[in-house]
Amino acid sequence: MSDQDLNNSSHSVHSESIRLMLADDDSFIRESLKVLLGLDPGITVTGTASNGREALELLESGTIADVVLMDIRMPDCDGVEGTRIIKASFPDVRVLMLTTFDDDEYIIQALQNGASGYLLKNVPPDRIIQGIKTVHNGDMLIHPDIARKLASLLRPVAAPQTHEPIDSYGLTRMELAVAEAISEGLSNKEIAAKLFLSEGTVKNYVTDILGKLSLRDRTQIAIFMLKK
Repeated sequence: MSDQDLNNSSHSVHSESIRLMLADDDSFIRESLKVLLGLDPGITVTGTASNGREALELLESGTIADVVLMDIRMPDCDGVEGTRIIKASFPDVRVLMLTTFDDDEYIIQALQNGASGYLLKNVPPDRIIQGIKTVHNGDMLIHPDIARKLASLLRPVAAPQTHEPIDSYGLTRMELAVAEAISEGLSNKEIAAKLFLSEGTVKNYVTDILGKLSLRDRTQIAIFMLKK
């Protein structure tokens, strides 16, 4: 059965499930993930690809995906470049990086290109499933250790004199608190609990922050906050 046929038949059976595409150059890992993740009733695997460009071509050919679970290091078109070209053509598709490499440079580049999060391949399948659902809901998935590592890499040793203070962007105190929580990798639900707000209010704050900072998504909010 082709990826397109798989997409059509799966969509008719699980119309409410998350449509997932897998991109990994290792066929064994691809097929293993396809079986393991497909066991969850909330996920339907609609296609598989061996690199980022193949994933884009599947999307362009009509294969529907809400989330692309993609390896970072692949030949021909790696996950960093794959994220860039997918987000450029399909901005609503969430990209979740999955890799055995705890590589700072690749993580930063993937996030800057629009990835919604990052997981190591050695995490249990249930953690991968939860990660897929987390990014599908519009939240980021960055482990606190990785967030701290990104913060140390992105923040300059000494802020330049021309650095514009955050207040000049017009963020209110609560918007700033929400933005900082996003940079810590917290979900909307976790932010709501931390700041004693409703999830709907948090979503409204996120929308306002994106508008004031002229950013595309919460991943860019996190990067912005880590750089400041």
